[in-house]
Amino acid sequence: MNWPVECAVVIPCLNEAATIGAVVAGARRYVPTILVVDDGSTDNTGVVAEQADAEVLRHAETRGKGAALQTGWRAARERGFQWALTMDGDGQHSPDDIPAFRNCAERTAADLIVGNRMLNLRSMPWQRRIVNGWMSRRISKAAGRLLPDSQCGFRLMNLDAWAALPITTTHFEVESETLLGFAAAGCKIEFVPVQVIYQAERSKIRPLRDALRWFRWWRRHQSSPPAQHLRTCKITRAPK
Repeated sequence: MNWPVECAVVIPCLNEAATIGAVVAGARRYVPTILVVDDGSTDNTGVVAEQADAEVLRHAETRGKGAALQTGWRAARERGFQWALTMDGDGQHSPDDIPAFRNCAERTAADLIVGNRMLNLRSMPWQRRIVNGWMSRRISKAAGRLLPDSQCGFRLMNLDAWAALPITTTHFEVESETLLGFAAAGCKIEFVPVQVIYQAERSKIRPLRDALRWFRWWRRHQSSPPAQHLRTCKITRAPK
């Protein structure tokens, strides 16, 4: 992989002015192109990101994490990037873990590499530990394979594989839908250990609203799972 040419970092943000500058600066040590999607922030998230040398894409109003990710992924692919590395803007993902994603992609030729926080459970708040474990078991069963951390948003994704999938969710259920979409298409999925960082940040997840939204998506998936003919993940890769 020609990392600087083929990969862009995509960071969805909502009111992350306090942390986004450091996240962008850390990521730029490894990847030169950073796309920050400002999802209708009411603070100066976009200004701080631009000062840190990120390119900022703005939503006029808040549309949800999934919508922000889709905006960033489309922009990266339109600019000719083959890969998108997604990170959160609140500092929960360490830029120092970025080389592990690159090394895994080069070693395994996987189409989707997901961060795995579940090897360091003592550093994760107990509520998230329980919810993440429960969801990951359900997603693993639906995919027919072990997916140890289905909710981690720290991911490296092949954009050609993503573009072939019917991803429609616009909020936090996007992580689940994308993972199951890659699995249904027969794409190779790998996991890499990442650090667990929880500080004083306030989660953007609204437990009741987002749980209900996830369950609505899950019911739709259960009633109409991806067709078997989608298992055709054939990505044309440039020779090394």
